Amino acid sequence: MTAPPVTERRKWTRLPLAIPVFVRTRDGEGKEFLEFATALNVSAGGMLVAVRRVLPSNGQVQLEIPSAPFEGMTPLPRSSRNLRAKALRSTPAKGCYLLGLKFSRPLHVSDRSDEPVRKSSSSK
Repeated sequence: MTAPPVTERRKWTRLPLAIPVFVRTRDGEGKEFLEFATALNVSAGGMLVAVRRVLPSNGQVQLEIPSAPFEGMTPLPRSSRNLRAKALRSTPAKGCYLLGLKFSRPLHVSDRSDEPVRKSSSSK
């Protein structure tokens, strides 16, 4: 007997990118901490981050993506580097925990910000 097909619940495609990120949150005892972690994949709606300690689900998380300072360049907008998210799940993995995060606001900007951007198909 074959398993029924799994319905994809995500609105946006995940990109397999390894991005350094600072994670600021509170642990299960309410103690605030800051950890340097790695995002393993990213979409407009969230990211999967490898962290060293287990975090409570539904916890609020502040993320900061570090960027190198370049003289003479216009600074990056803070909104592109600082993100708020909610922890949806924390799964033990080899030597770390995989933290599934949902951004407070999607990353993309479009005319209809409540809908994901989709490729239009052309008929020839």
